Amino acid sequence: MHIHILGICGTLMGGIARLAREAGHEVSGSDANVYPPMSTQLAALGIDVKQGYLPRHLDPAPDCVIIGNALSRGNPAVEYVLDRGIDYTSGPQWLAEHILRGRWVLAVAGTHGKTTTSSMLAWIMEHAGLQPGFLIGGVPHNFGDTARLGADPFFVIEADEYDSAFFDKRSKFVHYRPRTAILNNLEFDHADIFADLAAIELQFHHFLRTVPASGLIVSNAQDEALGRVLKRGCWTPVETFGSDNGWAAGPDESDGGFDIFWRGERQGRLRWGQLGEHNRHNALAAIAAARHAGVTPGVAIEALGAFQGVKRRLEIRGTAHGVTVYDDFAHHPTAIATTIAGLRRSVGSARIIAVLEPRSNTMRLGVHQHTLGPSLAGADSTLLYAPPDLGWNLSGVAATLADKGLVFDSIDSIVAHLAQHARSGDHILIMSNGGFGGLHERVLEALRKQA
Repeated sequence: MHIHILGICGTLMGGIARLAREAGHEVSGSDANVYPPMSTQLAALGIDVKQGYLPRHLDPAPDCVIIGNALSRGNPAVEYVLDRGIDYTSGPQWLAEHILRGRWVLAVAGTHGKTTTSSMLAWIMEHAGLQPGFLIGGVPHNFGDTARLGADPFFVIEADEYDSAFFDKRSKFVHYRPRTAILNNLEFDHADIFADLAAIELQFHHFLRTVPASGLIVSNAQDEALGRVLKRGCWTPVETFGSDNGWAAGPDESDGGFDIFWRGERQGRLRWGQLGEHNRHNALAAIAAARHAGVTPGVAIEALGAFQGVKRRLEIRGTAHGVTVYDDFAHHPTAIATTIAGLRRSVGSARIIAVLEPRSNTMRLGVHQHTLGPSLAGADSTLLYAPPDLGWNLSGVAATLADKGLVFDSIDSIVAHLAQHARSGDHILIMSNGGFGGLHERVLEALRKQA
């Protein structure tokens, strides 16, 4: 089958392209933004990627067109597909029909931590010799790829609540039909498609309706919104984490590790290099889900001791002039606060300089403008980037941070400020769900010139 993917350079679509190629399909694609590393990764797989959404890219007609959810009516390629009657589908629907059917799907859902928890779970199963397939919205360092077909029956997937396509407004995860489902947490996000938290809770309720009675739901016991979702209707056994009557993590010990408990019984001690309370919860959820698939907690704990993390999750990009520069994907106030807290726990009283690009659709709508300032309070200083098309004023956020908050209208000015004010021993935490104009390398280069 010849598959053409519109929006192929997105993380999900790029992963689908890899899976389709591994499954033996001929794959091509188009995107408005074709550049490394995704373009080179796809080229290495023998996938032809075209720049732009030109109808001629679909001539001769492929057997099926997978349309990414960033595309809508009016796009010339979309209009051509509709006019010519070419078979089309969404990415989640294609996955459900061609990759996930007949497999034991382990789906990781939640506002935060999906990528890291999916990566942990896939690595645990790999360490146990199960060779799982996976599709993850990031690059786990233990694997180096966002997706692989793997061996039957297990498949780990990051389960997003965002809609599937312009013609299918159901959340992506409704298509996946997992046997094991993790519910990490639930907050208001994606304000461009959801009116309020209740609308998202409804989608999570629909998700739970797809999990069989012979399956397992692993849920965060401390999350009130998830509690409401479960009370609304649940037909599947539930194990919780973050509570004494479920999966729990003990306090940090002198050796840097902490004990893992299941219903009060010690399962082993985890020693690893990951930071923050959120990662302890991610680990508990992954251990519980892996146990459902047959991996003992002891083996799972051993695997997590060798877990190397995920790119763009508190990833050290380099050190120059004694200053360490980090890259993190955080773009929601809760994730921002958690990331800063995790770094603070690691660096102690050393100075943390937070640099934030409000790039997500929800951020651009200004939904989180009143909670953004408090989420940054744990940093010693904060640099806020105000792109020209932001649509709201960041000065209010800076004001809540008093003399610790500054607003910049260009990336050049941020680089210049950091080069002038950063000193040896500082930690610069750059947060964005995009490339941030190559800021990480530009800052490191500017610092090297100061040495």
